Amino acid sequence: MSGGSQLENANPVIFQRSGERLLTASEEDEEVHDAIDDREIFDILSINDPEHPLSLEELNVVEQIRVKVDDAGSTVGVEFTPTIPHCSMATLIGLSIKVKLLRSLPDRFKIDVHITPGTHASEEAVNKQLADKERVAAALENSSLLEVVNQCLSTRSI
Repeated sequence: MSGGSQLENANPVIFQRSGERLLTASEEDEEVHDAIDDREIFDILSINDPEHPLSLEELNVVEQIRVKVDDAGSTVGVEFTPTIPHCSMATLIGLSIKVKLLRSLPDRFKIDVHITPGTHASEEAVNKQLADKERVAAALENSSLLEVVNQCLSTRSI
């Protein structure tokens, strides 16, 4: 939250975090090819909400069921659901998700981040911004915006 402004969603519903994923022996074996899957991407998306001291998972903004991965085709798709239909932080949240994936995944992946259809008043405009490589690059050149994104991506003690 910036500058002491009022929260848009002062009392959000809080959801329980999913537990730690148990790794199988083949996943721990460095000699075995381990394809990137939906759960691995979901685990990467441990991102802080820009307004609340909660994670996007705790606010149900990101859910594993809304993560789609095609490792062979090198694509990752993530739908996120803002907590309210007029959330002014939707673009920042989407940008944070995109940046986290860009920083975490091999360059071969094409990343698509968009709002869950029908859940935000400006869904089309936000999706257009997030899909535009030049707009994303320009946003990340803005030092103030990059600082806010990095705060969303920083590790908080839970």
